[in-house]
Amino acid sequence: MNLQPILGNFALILFVAMVVTGVIWCLDVFVLAKQRRAKADAALAEYDARLAKLTADGIKLDNGNRAVLEASILRQPTWVEYSGSFFPVIALVFVLRSFLFEPFKIPSSSMVPTLLVGDLILVNKFDYGIRLPVINKKIVQIGNPQRGDVMVFKYPKDPSQDYIKRVIGVPGDKITYENKRLTVNGQPVEYQPLDDYLDDERPVYHKQFLEKLPAAPHRILNMDGARTINLSAVEEFPHHENCTYSYDGFTCIVPEGNYFMMGDNRDNSADSRYWGFVPDKNIVGKAVFVWMNFGNLKRIGGIH
Repeated sequence: MNLQPILGNFALILFVAMVVTGVIWCLDVFVLAKQRRAKADAALAEYDARLAKLTADGIKLDNGNRAVLEASILRQPTWVEYSGSFFPVIALVFVLRSFLFEPFKIPSSSMVPTLLVGDLILVNKFDYGIRLPVINKKIVQIGNPQRGDVMVFKYPKDPSQDYIKRVIGVPGDKITYENKRLTVNGQPVEYQPLDDYLDDERPVYHKQFLEKLPAAPHRILNMDGARTINLSAVEEFPHHENCTYSYDGFTCIVPEGNYFMMGDNRDNSADSRYWGFVPDKNIVGKAVFVWMNFGNLKRIGGIH
């Protein structure tokens, strides 16, 4: 699922805007404001001298013009005023979005029934470590993804795209998926049948199960008649030798520093089964909250 960041590549836009307005703000504080002050002082001194001379000659003037003169000289140019006003706001949004939470929009159905098309979600940016914005380089280790987490990451085949899937395997795990059932490190995952799920996009029902992944049970969908895996869609990817495929499924051993991801809509998801593992360097954050869906206002709530 190729996620849609709110306002596109907002991180880069914010960074550029913050740098430009920040430079202008600093230029004004340390250079332009002092120049205006010096110019105002010189003009006021000249005004005071002229006023004193006129007063000595018996001519009295309204001294309020002095304040008007000072204010007009000290007034910031419009481009400086706007930059100074926007800089702290842009800087605050940049910090919050880069290190705390980032909004995304769900554009497709690979994570149904957990996430629906049109869901606006918040992604926690610090649970998995603090990363430098734009280049996404981790500088502080805090935690690691756990099995069952719903995670946003840079698509390994094209890092300019953000994807969202569920973490099925962490480094060192042996993941087997046969006949649409998971086994993790030799332990079969339990499945509880649920009521059939009505597709939101077409009048079709899908089989729905509660997949009891340890510590993170969640709902999944299966499509009647769909293969466990489409072997013709499997691509070459780094550490491909860690996986073995058959007509009924596959087995993969997750390499160090990588994660195995799958969509909850199992038969309608292009994921690690087909394009490989997700390196730690590609991690964006943990999806934690649906804050709005304009087509379904009841969607607000946590992500499980």
